[in-house]
Amino acid sequence: MSNLKLTEEERQYFKNCAKDLLKSEDVQLMDTFIQHADVSCLKHSISVAYCSFWICRKLNLQVDYRSIIRGALLHDFFLYDWHITKNPMGLHGFKHPLTALANAEGHFRLNDLEKDIIVKHMWPLTFKPPKYKEAYIVSFSDKFCSISEILGIHSATESHE
Repeated sequence: MSNLKLTEEERQYFKNCAKDLLKSEDVQLMDTFIQHADVSCLKHSISVAYCSFWICRKLNLQVDYRSIIRGALLHDFFLYDWHITKNPMGLHGFKHPLTALANAEGHFRLNDLEKDIIVKHMWPLTFKPPKYKEAYIVSFSDKFCSISEILGIHSATESHE
């Protein structure tokens, strides 16, 4: 995944969109939870945001770039170790998007697009499909990054750190 290169201008745009979320102590807490293999929830979320943004830029898609970055960064903002702790709402794979959305809404001001990205990123596992194309892109990027992490392929974050 080291081929996911952005221009310096694109990298700066990505950083500017992400900086208020990434400086949050609660978002930084995601780095203490493992998501897949040995990749933290925070690093996974950064990879998904980066991959989603890269896809949109390379395909020159007409999307809300800021919202896709922010929604992807918060898509797994559930703040517990899903390997140990049971989600009180039910099975983690099905219910963590609702937990992530509730947490994100409690900490940040979100637009409808960001909310849709967070709550629909597990589609089609969760039955209601995304309302926006940005949510489909994040859902795809999440699966791509997850598989890459499980297989031990370098994460997208390594291309821009």
